[in-house]
Amino acid sequence: MDNLEFEDLEISLEILEDLRHNGFTKTMPIQALAIPHLMKGADLIAQAKTGTGKTLAFAIPLIQALDPQKRRVQALVVTPTRELALQVAQEIQKVGYRKKIKTACVYGGKSINEQAKKIKSGASVIVGTPGRILDLIGRGILRLDEVKVLVLDEADRMLDMGFIRDIQKIISYTPNTRQTMLFSATIGDEVRALAQDITRDPHHITTGEDELVVEDIHQTYYETSDKEKLDVFEKVVKEEMPDKAIIFCNTKRWSETLIKLLRHRGINAQAIHGDMSQNQRENVIAGFKSRKFKYLVATDVASRGLDIDDVTHVFNYDIPNEPMSYVHRIGRTARAGKNGKAISFITSREIRSLWDIENRCRTKINEVKLNPLRGTYHG
Repeated sequence: MDNLEFEDLEISLEILEDLRHNGFTKTMPIQALAIPHLMKGADLIAQAKTGTGKTLAFAIPLIQALDPQKRRVQALVVTPTRELALQVAQEIQKVGYRKKIKTACVYGGKSINEQAKKIKSGASVIVGTPGRILDLIGRGILRLDEVKVLVLDEADRMLDMGFIRDIQKIISYTPNTRQTMLFSATIGDEVRALAQDITRDPHHITTGEDELVVEDIHQTYYETSDKEKLDVFEKVVKEEMPDKAIIFCNTKRWSETLIKLLRHRGINAQAIHGDMSQNQRENVIAGFKSRKFKYLVATDVASRGLDIDDVTHVFNYDIPNEPMSYVHRIGRTARAGKNGKAISFITSREIRSLWDIENRCRTKINEVKLNPLRGTYHG
């Protein structure tokens, strides 16, 4: 579908003004497909790749459906990670500013008392992770009996993380009359079963499965030994000269070690992983977004749910064990139609993992060979 102007849709003037203020004039495909159905109150099951603009696809009709004068929770957005919860909340605040919609973002690692204050102050929208949402419900702070709109964002990721029972319990507190929206990069049997249980005559849309066949991502790999990997990596990074890059490791322990090694070699990088406090993670992401440093070393906690624009390169210092993890990692670049590069570094014992990625995800990752005599590379 060709991109439409937002003003071509039945969007309120307040929201249109907020969209224009934030530089949004034309829809992305997922938005053009989803918004008209959601505006009519239909349930929706949407499959879309990461970085396709799905947050605005549900945020716009969600905001339009709410009554800002009503000081009760009217919409709930459930996300798998606190990073994604923060980003979704920010997007909703952007398009709900003129309508004076209050949003509370709730997740673990932050004071529950502060989050409770925001809810009690009259928040219309709750965005949060399953565990903290259930905690707030259990304490009698959060009531969902007047929820008009329920959104499950990154549903496949939540099920992968074992949140299925939490999600079912959360949904049990919402009215059967609610509008339900489910967004997922992939629609497997488990996601499909959940969707059938919680939606009523849903509309189905897709903008393509979250596959490796991404035209704007140039995928290559270098085969090297463990002993030489850091040297090879350094040479490639300095040759590529990325504007902004994410470097993925398989373990948080190694990510911290790699940071020290890179800094020793004059490469300014910072790390993000699951053992960091929420404030630490937020500060690192803010610094990366504002270009205080060019290299973010991350474990798979950052492979999904982080809305970071203009990442030109993704480096897999360690190749992931699961093909879908590779998909999520390289999805951090080439977002919103931009070009990007994904470069992996593997040892001979990992070549089967590479073949598994190629076979199961129907893609070809080309090898770039190192010239040992000159220290340069050729394809």
